[in-house]
Amino acid sequence: MNASPSSGRAAANRKSGGKGRKEASPPQPGRAAANRRSGSKGRKTVVRPGRPWGFTAALVAVGVLAVAIIAYGAVTWDGIRPWSSRLAAVSGVVDYTSPRPAWLTAEHRNGPLTYEVNPSVGGNHNGAWQYCNGAVYDAPIASEHATHSLEHGAVWLTYRPDLPAEQVEQLAERVRGVDYMMLSPYEGLDAPISLQAWGYRLTVDSADDGRIDEFIRVARVNASLEPGATCSGGVNTTGTLPVG
Repeated sequence: MNASPSSGRAAANRKSGGKGRKEASPPQPGRAAANRRSGSKGRKTVVRPGRPWGFTAALVAVGVLAVAIIAYGAVTWDGIRPWSSRLAAVSGVVDYTSPRPAWLTAEHRNGPLTYEVNPSVGGNHNGAWQYCNGAVYDAPIASEHATHSLEHGAVWLTYRPDLPAEQVEQLAERVRGVDYMMLSPYEGLDAPISLQAWGYRLTVDSADDGRIDEFIRVARVNASLEPGATCSGGVNTTGTLPVG
């Protein structure tokens, strides 16, 4: 008689020592040893604290804000300071308004006049002003007319006749097309270039000097005894003797 399939399974179970018992997997020495060394059944993951990016970003933002506030304050302060203080603060500017007020009279007189400062920075002058709306003169002009222009708020740039042509052109570029500005050569200057506004003077050695632009920026229109007076009209002739 043939044995049934169930009889074969029962015999197999008897050989294995139990009914349907699965054969145990052999132990793994390496893993057990690792567990013993670590003192636990599995290694724990160590979580390191991250960088405090939020705090760092806050510090950076505060720093940027502080710089902006300081810069804004500096610009605002410069804007509210009296123009005369800003002009006097330019290195090399001579202020005649306080120590020599007697030199800065403003009567209209005909004929040649004598000035305490040459080129003139103020004083009595001819009744006709020199045209000073961006005028570039290639010959000397009369101080009597130029001084009247200063009274209106013009800045008068002068230079020695032997100043190199490229430097003369640099000065002319600052004057052309700009109201309350005029340029002319001047014999006998004590410096290569001299700038005049009513009551103020600055001398420099080169047309590259940045103080020229600062003097113009602050003094033009501001240094005036007659705010709003025009630079149009007047005379536009050259020559050192006044007209009338």
